[in-house]
Amino acid sequence: MKKLITTLTVILITCYIAEAQIDPKLLKKSTSDTAKKSLNMDAVYERPFIAVGKLPVALGGYMEANWQHSGTDGVSEGHQFQFRRMTLFVASTIGKRIKFLSEIEFEPAEKEIAIEFAALDLELHPLLNLRGGMIMNPIGAFNQNHDGPKWEFTDRPIAMTQMLPATWSNAGFGIYGKHYNTNWMFGYELYASSGFDNSIIANRENKTFLPAAKENSERFEEMASGEPLLTGKIAVRHNKIGEIGLSYMGGIYNKWQDDGIVIDDKRRLDVFAIDFNTTLPKLNTFITAEWAWINVGVPATYSQQFGNKQQGGFADIVQPILKRNMLGWQNAVINLACRFEYVDWNVGKFKETDENIGDELWSIMPGISFRPRPQTVIRANYRIQSQRDLLSNPPSRTAAIQFGVSTYF
Repeated sequence: MKKLITTLTVILITCYIAEAQIDPKLLKKSTSDTAKKSLNMDAVYERPFIAVGKLPVALGGYMEANWQHSGTDGVSEGHQFQFRRMTLFVASTIGKRIKFLSEIEFEPAEKEIAIEFAALDLELHPLLNLRGGMIMNPIGAFNQNHDGPKWEFTDRPIAMTQMLPATWSNAGFGIYGKHYNTNWMFGYELYASSGFDNSIIANRENKTFLPAAKENSERFEEMASGEPLLTGKIAVRHNKIGEIGLSYMGGIYNKWQDDGIVIDDKRRLDVFAIDFNTTLPKLNTFITAEWAWINVGVPATYSQQFGNKQQGGFADIVQPILKRNMLGWQNAVINLACRFEYVDWNVGKFKETDENIGDELWSIMPGISFRPRPQTVIRANYRIQSQRDLLSNPPSRTAAIQFGVSTYF
């Protein structure tokens, strides 16, 4: 499978490089503004692509790179240069109301090649469309709307990457639809897919850790529980107010039977999330926020360091302070931004002492960004972070300076 993915990727890169030798008149580029008002569920298609003449596919992608200097309690690893990821998009309109889109990611660039999304869409009606393949489970908003050039921060939100499994995709099928009425937009998604396994409570982190399930590539062919993971979301948007989304993801996660013989109790995982984004009038202040709650059936034989409840989220505030022609770029923008984050990996109290269980983190990250065009961002951030261990001992404190670039291409 790895050889196949590598071969396909090399072919795509070769085609993309060869494009430079084609007559520019044959190139047609979609320059979708990433700030265009739409639902988060539209993120998979709200990307810039290049179509070459009458070739059956359109290509696009994005990259992220950064420098950082961080230290925790006075201990630092010094300067670090990182090429976080490069992602390729390949899309095709196969026929009338039949579309295919894939997302192939190199992350980190020299270590892993992964297919994050590869699905076929059959458009039956605006309110009823079929999707099948490798889908992106729509839990919250960030999981679908994660492209680096859309954000003013070099790091992805902690709660969405270290509590929820960011870019969480699985083999599955489902339906989705949208409805528009003047200023109102409504959308829904409902999928049945493969999902989690026992690694969420049996992992190197020694705690309940949903992202550990991403390491199991067998989930694309076989489910541990034999029962589908259900994911659903509804979203409503008003052009003058903003968008709010409610989502749920849940199912049995452990292997509870083998060849029809019951070997364990069924254990459930349930995740609820709410997301919101809006742009304040006149000031053009953009606000986006997301919060999630996780409930996991942890066996009674496990210690209390494995939490059965988790919660966390983030809020971004982005304020444009200057928009004008700068350095030869038209309508370039300078933004001030700040991100607030909180994660509690173990909500509750110790049974013996009735004291709060720790294992929590908060972070504040102010920043500034420059966008010569909507699809390219140069950004600088400063992270202030405090993290407590399980016993709520005095927190470790982290400070980090980060500078990075990200662009669609």
